[in-house]
Amino acid sequence: MFGISRDAVESVKKRYANGDRVVLICMGDDPRPIPEGTQGTVRCVDDMGTVHVSWDNGRQLGMCVLDGDAIRKV
Repeated sequence: MFGISRDAVESVKKRYANGDRVVLICMGDDPRPIPEGTQGTVRCVDDMGTVHVSWDNGRQLGMCVLDGDAIRKV
């Protein structure tokens, strides 16, 4: 899985469930970043540990919490 351990992915899946509300703390390099403090709803966590979020500003974006993006539950 491209250097990401199965244990790390399982940890993310346990931390964030479908329907959880989250807030963006910070995100890595993105040409169209979502503003810090934006809230959203977790849609799913994929097998790479990416947390896919429907943001309240209308965007949908996966957060790579194992690679620099930071969110927390509300």
